[in-house]
Amino acid sequence: MNNFKFYTSFLLMFIILSCGTNPFTGKSTLALVPNSQILPMSFQQYNQVLEESEVVREGEEAQMIQRVGLKVANASERWLAENGYPNYTDDYKWEFSLIKGDQVNAWAMPGGKVAFYTGILPIAKNEAGVAAIMGHEVAHALANHGQQRMSAGQIQQAAGAVGMLAIGDDQQSQELFSMAYGIGSQVGVMLPFSRKHETEADRIGIKLMAIAGYNPEEAARLWVRMKENSDGAGPPPFLSTHPSNDERIQNLKKWSDDAKKEAAKYGVTSFKD
Repeated sequence: MNNFKFYTSFLLMFIILSCGTNPFTGKSTLALVPNSQILPMSFQQYNQVLEESEVVREGEEAQMIQRVGLKVANASERWLAENGYPNYTDDYKWEFSLIKGDQVNAWAMPGGKVAFYTGILPIAKNEAGVAAIMGHEVAHALANHGQQRMSAGQIQQAAGAVGMLAIGDDQQSQELFSMAYGIGSQVGVMLPFSRKHETEADRIGIKLMAIAGYNPEEAARLWVRMKENSDGAGPPPFLSTHPSNDERIQNLKKWSDDAKKEAAKYGVTSFKD
């Protein structure tokens, strides 16, 4: 039991001391793994994906991805500079790649590495739709969501180990705990944690696309098209890593006016659809 108390106290102290700050919310975030370790791994993995994929480097669509990506990244850096974080992206290496594939998907890695698949472009429909997706992905990179998820995963593993230590050598009890802890921590902690990140990226991203000069109202319309494309498929919200389509649509409609007001602070009052 003394060992259990020691490891529990050590884990709590380590978590408290290993925190960063989300510049968009001002809230403390998990940062058990520093960016000095994460970014080199991210850049290497991103390059590996590009090497193993068919990257579209020429043509109107590839140019659009580059253009929109740079506009949104520049908008984010304007926001950060104006809000007390002028050097926040010094270690970022922005890169926006269009990958040929049927996946209706786009993703971002820490340090500003963003990928779009050609399969999502028909749903994006227009440049503002691409900007809505791009704002969301850039927001993930800026809010250090990758770092937080990696940190949360380490805490999940460490907490599980501490729980096993408390149980002792009873193999049956260990097996029951392992199963219950795995389900409970995933459904009760990790999935809501992931959904929170998605909602946060939506809220940050809609502001960034507006500052970049794109109509934030297109973000909700994009998710209407996403919903139509999914045809109701997917797990229920509490078992999903993402909020429901309806929840996203309502949130984005609600945040659209705020995004326009935020853009007006930077002299942006007209928006491209």
